[in-house]
Amino acid sequence: MYVRPDLTLIQSMVNCNDKHVEGSESSGHYLSRFLANTSFHGRTGRVSVRNTSLVHTEHRYRIWSLLRDSLGAPTWVTVGSWQDGKLEVEEGFWQNQLPRKSPDGRGGFLPVRLRVVTLVEHPFVFTREVDEDGSCPAGQLCLDPHTNDSAVLEALFEALTAKNGSVPLAYKKCCYGYCIDLLEKLAEDLPFDFDLYIVGDGKYGAWKNGQWTGLVGDLLSGTAHMAVTSFSINSARSKVIDFTSPFFSTSLGILVRTKDTASPIGAFMWPLHWTMWVGIFVALHLTALFLTLYEWKSPYGMTPHGRNRMKIFSYSSALNLCYAILFGRTVSSKTPKCYTGRFLMNLWAIFCLLVLSSYTANLAAVMVGEKTFEELSGIHDPKGFRFGTVWESSAEEYIKKSFPEMHEYMRRHSVPTTPAGVTMLKTEPPKLNAFIMDKSLLDYEVTIDSDCKLLTVGKPFAIEGYGIGLPQNSPLTSNLSEFISRYKSAGFMDLLHDKWYKMVPCGKRVLGVTETLQMGIYHFSGLFLLLCIGLCGSLLTSLCEHVFYRLILPCIKRKKKFNYWLHTSQKIHRALNVGFEEQKNQKLRLEKRCNIQKSQEAPAPNSSQPSWNNLRKAAGKEDKRVHFNMEQMPPEPAQEKEVPVWHCMNGRVPQPEEWDTREKELRELEERIQAIRDQLRAALVRFELRVALGPPKNISMLPVKPMAENNKDR
Repeated sequence: MYVRPDLTLIQSMVNCNDKHVEGSESSGHYLSRFLANTSFHGRTGRVSVRNTSLVHTEHRYRIWSLLRDSLGAPTWVTVGSWQDGKLEVEEGFWQNQLPRKSPDGRGGFLPVRLRVVTLVEHPFVFTREVDEDGSCPAGQLCLDPHTNDSAVLEALFEALTAKNGSVPLAYKKCCYGYCIDLLEKLAEDLPFDFDLYIVGDGKYGAWKNGQWTGLVGDLLSGTAHMAVTSFSINSARSKVIDFTSPFFSTSLGILVRTKDTASPIGAFMWPLHWTMWVGIFVALHLTALFLTLYEWKSPYGMTPHGRNRMKIFSYSSALNLCYAILFGRTVSSKTPKCYTGRFLMNLWAIFCLLVLSSYTANLAAVMVGEKTFEELSGIHDPKGFRFGTVWESSAEEYIKKSFPEMHEYMRRHSVPTTPAGVTMLKTEPPKLNAFIMDKSLLDYEVTIDSDCKLLTVGKPFAIEGYGIGLPQNSPLTSNLSEFISRYKSAGFMDLLHDKWYKMVPCGKRVLGVTETLQMGIYHFSGLFLLLCIGLCGSLLTSLCEHVFYRLILPCIKRKKKFNYWLHTSQKIHRALNVGFEEQKNQKLRLEKRCNIQKSQEAPAPNSSQPSWNNLRKAAGKEDKRVHFNMEQMPPEPAQEKEVPVWHCMNGRVPQPEEWDTREKELRELEERIQAIRDQLRAALVRFELRVALGPPKNISMLPVKPMAENNKDR
């Protein structure tokens, strides 16, 4: 019969006259049965009812020991518990229930001895060989038995502590590093002794073939009481073992190999992007075009239609000017005469100044290879490159859980240890394009890289921490976590970080800076190649000039359609409108006289004296050497010369009424030149005769009047 619990305490008999019904239970029976089946946990332990009437209570008491921490402050440490009249000692903390006397007999308790497992990972754990006598003066003596068998390890450590025991030197190592310093500090403050050994399979630990491997497997099997190394805290490991509070925070990173930007060919062009180079030369040709248009449309420009100048500002002149400003050439070039063209020329000069300043600022860094680039930017980059990580590490577990396809791809490139991955990254050719691991380990590898070819890229991802691994429900977990928190607040962890991480960065080594300041010929090989291409291009340009002069120019002359080329090139215009012989004779004429207007009268002979001086200079170039004969030289008869048709440099042809005046001036000028030359010959002949006859007795008696007269005539 079922009775509702809320009705069990309702009275079935309300007065003395009520009769008890047979077969029905009273509320007392229900209450007794309910209390007999009740149990709960109280403050001192479990409370229960036995034999329907006996109340049983359990008492569990924790046993604490008062010790002092590293700062001298007293602290309580759990060492065991008391329950049901039995003393339970915490497993792994006390080896014996009775205290041991110290060897000196003064009393006191010896600290317990723990077995600690570690894994070599720089800079947290280093190893080196022991001395010849098997001692380890610097660091902690540790064993590397390459096994995780508890019996073998116990036998090795017993032989190590025994007086007559011996352990092979091949098993002995000296362990030191960040985690070893932390372990020594904890052993001093807690206190405890420890035996240190390196994990047999060299792995952190993962679930494989139905069991845990590596550090986690040693903790679960009882082989080790503590795991101290760069042990990442993750959810999978936290389900089977305990971790202290993290003593080091890190994340996952990507390590790549840098590449030198000092390209053998195009290094000098790297300071500017290729789009900038194209933009500069497009802007140059557009500026030259607008300079030409402004000059030819202005009434004051250097054109035949402007002020009828001797020289013409063509498109080729504008290109020459723009290139001279861009590259800083100090050669003679035509400049625009109109104000619009000059304003545009100054704007182009400002543009070139800013561009060249930016180019020069980046040139030195690029040429010495200071700038590097990386092919990867983060974990989300597309596939197509080879990357890997360490087997059964926290990085592999994260990628396996977050990126399953990526994990399947990278399994073939994973390595057993971090140094092995770095070696594959630095080989020639590299076997890996990227290596994914804890950023704290990768930063150290970048720092100690002697070639300065390693670099971490991408943003941090998968933030995690390093903790000390312990078996589940270990009493040491809370104590170690408390001490680690105190070390952080006291600055001890910062001291450890500076000791093992604060080294001279690779990029700031004095030796590296000295080497990069010396630039070899391979840095400027592109410039030499550009010069060779320019020489070949100049030969090709010379060939094109000859082809144009011999083949194309005669065709244009015969057609007589496109004979006006002043806006493009003044030389082509001359070649099309003036013969070759006439062009040579034009150099001896007065080009400035070509600009005389029709309304002007012919100038007098005296007013044309400057033109005679110019012709005298031109004629004097042909008679720099004069050979004299001892015989009297008759005057040369005047020869009549055919006067060709004149053409001005700007393409203008003189008026017909000006030709007679020109011919008259030239004949008169030639006669005067011939007379002066005859007088000069005669004077030199007389002087040579006097020298041949001997020096005169009185130099003041030498006739000087003829020479004076000649000078006056001259």
